[in-house]
Order: sequence, then structure tokens, then C-alpha cells
Amino acid sequence: MKFGFDIDDTLINLREYAFHYYQKQLDQPVDIAIFHGLNRVEIHEAFGLSNEDGKNMWDRSLDFLYFTDCPLYSGALKLLKQLQSDGHEIYYITSRPLEHTENTFNWMVEKGFPIVRENFFCGMKDSEKVEIIKSLQLDYYFDDKPAVLNTLTGESVNVIVKDQSYNRHLDLPRVENWDELGDLMNSEIK
Repeated sequence: MKFGFDIDDTLINLREYAFHYYQKQLDQPVDIAIFHGLNRVEIHEAFGLSNEDGKNMWDRSLDFLYFTDCPLYSGALKLLKQLQSDGHEIYYITSRPLEHTENTFNWMVEKGFPIVRENFFCGMKDSEKVEIIKSLQLDYYFDDKPAVLNTLTGESVNVIVKDQSYNRHLDLPRVENWDELGDLMNSEIK
């Protein structure tokens, strides 16, 4: 089978990592409950930043956020390695900016992701992911963003949402914990 995965906030906890980084950079403590209550992908409103200031801070922070110690979700790497070990194909499809392609690929190798160059796609807009997913004829695709997931409605791929506060309105199968998904997937695909 072919499995496709988004990276940020699907396999790695990027937004929460950024939230803690912003607290340090802005010297502004904000309760984690506010983060968990956000109903949009962007986190800047928790710090009282305008959309423009929030985008500027995000853009300035990308090298640190993407390529340092952003934690993987518990069980994600184990699941990916199990899928690979079982002979499944794994694809990564990320909307990270094109200029971060090489560093993202290298970071994933360093972190132990089972990744091969020809199965790694980076640098497209969220709305363009659907064309890649369709061309790959994926069996399953995992993502967190409503803007991406909504483009896949009606496609043949089985879409599964990585649960986040901003996507709970979507009526799609979802996973909160990668360990639980691993158990479910192992029982379904063996």
C-alpha cells in the first residue's frame, strides 16, 4: 500500500514548538490552554500580534523551528518504520517553502525517518497537494490542515486527519495518537 504524510503538525509538533519559542522570543508567557484552544493554524493571535506581524515572526523563525529539536509526535516514527518494514511505500508531501527542501530532507534523514528522495515532495501550495496525491495514487493520506483536507473530498484516497484544535469541525476519520493508529492500521492491512 501507499501511505502519504504531511510533516508539520502531522508527524512533528511544530506549532506547539513554535508556541514555546515565541514565548521566549517575545518574553511573553501565555498559558498553554490558549494554544490548545486556537481555531486556526496560525499561532500569533495568542501573543496579540497582527496577521502581518505574525507572518513576519513566523518567516523569521523558520530555520530555527524547522531544523532544530522540534519533537516528533509519540509513536509517529515507530509507525513509519513499521510501515516500511512491512513493505509499504511511504511518501512525504509538505507545503514547506521550496527553499527549505534540501534542509528538510536532510533533517528528516538525521531524525531517522524512513525516507527516499523520490518519495519526498516539498515546496507546493497547500491547494496543490491534491494533484501530487492523485498522481501518486495513494491509499491513505494523513494531514492536519482543513485547506488541504477539503481539497481531497471525493478523491479515492482514504484521508485521515491528525487531530488539532483547528480541524475538529471536519467530519473525517482522525487520529489523536500515532500509537493507536499503528494498532488499527496493523489490524486492517495485514
